[in-house]
Amino acid sequence: MNTIDLTPLYRSSVGFDRLASMLDNALRGDTGTGGYPPYNIEATSENRYTITIAVAGFTDNELDIQVERGVLTVRGKKAAEDKDRNYLYQGIAARSFERKFNLAEHVEVTDAELKNGLLNIYLVKEIPEAMKARSIAIKNTDALEYKK
Repeated sequence: MNTIDLTPLYRSSVGFDRLASMLDNALRGDTGTGGYPPYNIEATSENRYTITIAVAGFTDNELDIQVERGVLTVRGKKAAEDKDRNYLYQGIAARSFERKFNLAEHVEVTDAELKNGLLNIYLVKEIPEAMKARSIAIKNTDALEYKK
């Protein structure tokens, strides 16, 4: 596997530790729970996103969503199964899971809903006014000098 030397990044920047960690995890293929449960990430508009996770068989009481320090964590823990059931074949996964998503700066979770076995988590990116691009007026001082 190829490795990337991030030393030049550390020499000329401050505060990018999280970015380097995300790159390192992505290159290692660190997915945590493999491909379970499957999910989609969709851009629904310029600053709105939806994460959809297939959680068939889970109820809202068995799911937990938390955001801490820019990481969205979704956990599912099945309640105790009925011991009287005698499965001939059990193809529906009922195992616990934990799925993490790194959120960019200023991305906030606004809502979540469980419908038809799909957990939809809605996110919005709200850039503060102080960080938005603004136009700076340019003064023409040449015109003032010619009048002297």
